[in-house]
Amino acid sequence: MEEAIGRENALVAFSAFDEPASTAVRYNPFKNCRRMEGREVAWCANGCILPQRPVFTLDPVFHAGAYYVQDSSSMFVGHAFRKILDGIDVPKDRPLRVLDLCAAPGGKTTDMAASLRAAAGEGFMLVANEVMKARVGILADNVALWGDPNVVVTSDDPAAFSALPGFFDIIVTDVPCSGEGMFRKDEEALQQWSEDNVALCEARQRRILADVWPSLKEGGVLVYSTCTFNRMENDGNAGWIASELGAEVLTSEDMLGPLPGVLKTEMGYSLVPGHVDGEGQYCAVLRKESGVSFSDSQVRSRKAHKPQKQTVVPQGLQGLLNVPVTFRVKGDMITAVPENISHSVAVLDEALHVVAAGCAVGTVKGKDLVPDADLALSLILSDDAFPSVEVDRQTALAYLHRDVVTFADAPKGYLLVRHEGLALGFVKNLGNRCNSLHPQSRRIRMDIK
Repeated sequence: MEEAIGRENALVAFSAFDEPASTAVRYNPFKNCRRMEGREVAWCANGCILPQRPVFTLDPVFHAGAYYVQDSSSMFVGHAFRKILDGIDVPKDRPLRVLDLCAAPGGKTTDMAASLRAAAGEGFMLVANEVMKARVGILADNVALWGDPNVVVTSDDPAAFSALPGFFDIIVTDVPCSGEGMFRKDEEALQQWSEDNVALCEARQRRILADVWPSLKEGGVLVYSTCTFNRMENDGNAGWIASELGAEVLTSEDMLGPLPGVLKTEMGYSLVPGHVDGEGQYCAVLRKESGVSFSDSQVRSRKAHKPQKQTVVPQGLQGLLNVPVTFRVKGDMITAVPENISHSVAVLDEALHVVAAGCAVGTVKGKDLVPDADLALSLILSDDAFPSVEVDRQTALAYLHRDVVTFADAPKGYLLVRHEGLALGFVKNLGNRCNSLHPQSRRIRMDIK
C-alpha cells in the first residue's frame, strides 16, 4: 500500500481500518422519492452518506427501487463513466452499447443505467453480465427493482464475448480482486489476504481483460476498477492493458478530479479509508487504439435454433407501456423489449446466455394476462395502465411481507399498490380479499411489527 499511494497516505489508511464502515445510498433519478438526511457524495449528485445505518428492509421505498445501497467510493466508477459519456457521440443508427462485465450484485449497473438514460434517453443498451450462477439471480432482481428496460442481464464467461468483435462502445470491468477494500466490512477478507492471493488475482484479472478485449470497438473506452489498494492489481494492470493490449491511458490529472480525498496514482485514481468516507476503490480509464468495427455477419452463434410453441399475445398490451416495444414469448411468459434495442438483443441471443432482457410483462392464462411483478417496477409502465391504490407504511410492509391485505373500496381486478406514489407491485382485488402477486422470493422475511 505504501508503494501504491505513499507512506504518509498509507499510514492514514491503516489507522482508519479500525473505524466502523460508512453507509451510503444512491437515489434512482427516475423514481422520485423522499431524500434521507445525510451528506452528498462529492462525485455523485444522487449519492448520500448517511449518519447511521437504518433498517432498509423496513423501508417500502427501498423495495420500490427508488434507491440502491452502495458504498460511496464505489460510486466513483459511475463518476468516471459519466465523464466518458460527456465526450461521446450517441450513434444515430443504433443504441450506444455498454458492457458491465462483472456486474453482480448491481450497484455499478444501476448507476450506469441512470447515467445512460440521462445522457442518451432511450438510445442505449447496457449489458450486465455475471458469470457466477449463484449471483446472477441477485443481479437480475436488482435490475428489475431499478426498473430500466434497456438493461440486459447475461451470464457468460468473459471469453464468450469474443463472439461479438467490436460490439461495445464502452466496457466497465470491476474485476474480482484481493478485496482490501472489504477489510472494514468483512473480517474474513482480512484473514484471507496474502501476497500469493494478490498475485493470483493479478493473473486472473489479466485473463479476464484479454478475453473481453476483442469485443471493445476501436476507439472504445475501458473503465478498469477494483476494490483493492495494491499496485499490482491496480496501476500495474492498467499499465499492462496499455502496453500489451494496446490502449491509451486517459486518466489524466484533471479528467476525474481533483476531488476531496481522492488520490491520483500514475495510471488512475485510488480511494482509501481515512481519506474518503467509503471503503475503497481504484479506477483507471483507457481507450482502445486499434480493433474492428462490429458487423452482424461476424457473430459466431452458439445456438441451434429449435421451433417453439407459440403463445398468442393478447391484444392491447402496447397500450400498457409508454414506449414502442417488441414482444418476446418464452413459454407462457411475455416480455417487452424496447424497439430501439430489439435488434441488438437479438444479436446477444445468438452469442450469449441472456437471462433477462427488457421487462417481464406477464403470463398468459387463457385469454387473460396476469401482470408480472417486474412490470409494476418498470419505467415503461404507463401511469394509467392499471387502477392503483395508495397505502400507508404499515400496509405497504404487510403487502411486502405477503400478509393479507384488503381494499374493499377499490375497483375489482388487478390493482397497482403504491406507497408515497411509488409502485410496489400488484394484487388481484376480489372485493372481500386480495390475491397477492408479490413474489415469494422478494417477500420481507423479518418481523415487521
